[in-house]
Amino acid sequence: MSGSFDRGITVTEIAPMGQPIEIAPETTAAFVGRALRGPLNTPILIHRFGEFCRRFGSSWSRSSLGPAVQQFFEHGGQNLYIVRVANNARSALICMPAGGSALVLRAMEPGSTERIRAAVDYDGIDDERLFNLTLQRVNPANGFIVDQEMFSNLSFVEGAETFVGNMLLSSTMAQVEHPYPTHRPELTCNSDNRFDLAWIGHAQDGTDGVELLDYDLVGSRRDGTGIFALQQTENFDLLYLPPCGKNTETGPAAVLAAELFCRDRRAMLVVDPEANWRSCADVLQGVRELGYASPNMLTYYPRVKLRGDKDDAERVAGAAFAGLLCKLDRSFGSWQSLEHESVALMRNMTPAHDVNEEEMHALVRAGINVIDAGIAGRARINGSRTMARGSESYRVFSSLSVRRLCLQIINMIDQSTRWAVFEKPDKRLTNRIRDQIFSYFSDLAELGAFASECFVVECDAGLCRREDRIEHGVTILLQFQPLGAVEPISFTIHQTVAGCRVASTAFAPNMGNFAVRDLGFGV
Repeated sequence: MSGSFDRGITVTEIAPMGQPIEIAPETTAAFVGRALRGPLNTPILIHRFGEFCRRFGSSWSRSSLGPAVQQFFEHGGQNLYIVRVANNARSALICMPAGGSALVLRAMEPGSTERIRAAVDYDGIDDERLFNLTLQRVNPANGFIVDQEMFSNLSFVEGAETFVGNMLLSSTMAQVEHPYPTHRPELTCNSDNRFDLAWIGHAQDGTDGVELLDYDLVGSRRDGTGIFALQQTENFDLLYLPPCGKNTETGPAAVLAAELFCRDRRAMLVVDPEANWRSCADVLQGVRELGYASPNMLTYYPRVKLRGDKDDAERVAGAAFAGLLCKLDRSFGSWQSLEHESVALMRNMTPAHDVNEEEMHALVRAGINVIDAGIAGRARINGSRTMARGSESYRVFSSLSVRRLCLQIINMIDQSTRWAVFEKPDKRLTNRIRDQIFSYFSDLAELGAFASECFVVECDAGLCRREDRIEHGVTILLQFQPLGAVEPISFTIHQTVAGCRVASTAFAPNMGNFAVRDLGFGV
């Protein structure tokens, strides 16, 4: 990740001045859920299912996160952030004897499968206040060492320069608990060989906690927990919240909070259908009752079944949708419809319910993508729609490909023009920004992202005569017609030191006189 957080200080990398804008960045998804082990509320980027198993544990019957990750990679995803959350999980405890007291270590990562062990030695030390500490993380399945940390010349004296409590603040495995030891921790070695370390394991095992609630998924913006842990990432494109448990589903509180977060981050939220939606009428009524109406949301119907599944259970396919979108973007571009001929679910997945043609049209009109049996045993997706309903400004983004192309364009221009707010505002700056974006649009048009090769790029950097021109920053005015859009789309990007703001505009070449209205792109 390009943004790192350390003691409240945020460091964000800015793209080099005037660099070409990337045409087809790799689409990145983010999943939030429960796992056997791993850091809590910390986005970890993985690229294959094996990485997930090593870092977070294998699939677990009490969580749907593992199967969702596997489903994502099977359907073509390559970049995935995992945010582990828990409800009252506890970390393991290690107690190391220290002359009548103890050095108490608490594992950083809670969970029943987190295995940490520690050892103390005095190698190279002639001061009775100092010691060396070695920590190891062990794979509980095979006993192999998967991680190790070594700390030399630690002191048990609080206030010392190398006090163990301070030195272990950098550890990813364990932290020191109160009360602190009053003596140096004892040597941990076999009685017959002082050079052979004898490892000290858990005095108290960790626990996995209880089933997640919606509020565990949502977390806290202030504390950076739950979905808000993704504030630590530079960008992600798709967010999915796997059901909290095997027989539960993500509730509306979590969905609505996630939609607001995605709107703010200019990302799409993949939402699973409710388990009790058994017909077209159930779906239409359910969507109205839940009040889902956002261009940043996409859903589908029906759920799927797995061929050969003994339980014959209906399963969610939101992770498969995320994987297919990543594959589509990489192969053909985000401006292509999800109905593309190369987009299909794995052969072992079949729609749990049949949908006739009339019902399919009704669902698609309501913003519901439909999983159809397809041909050659491959279930396909019909619709390529968002859940945009209601206002006219939202209905323009009922097309999933149009919405996603606009989000991609805004995100790429935002990331690539941040440098401009720190430059001297003059006509030279205006021309550089315009040329940078014009070249980007020309490449998109050549790849077929636009329905028309006619587009407009305007910039007011250094040309604005407004009294608040410093706070106003740089305004970029764009007009283009995405592939699949019935008419051109116009919006402005306001790039300021405080951040990026986006609004639609009633297009007018005169930069001093144009009307704007919010389109839910976020700030």
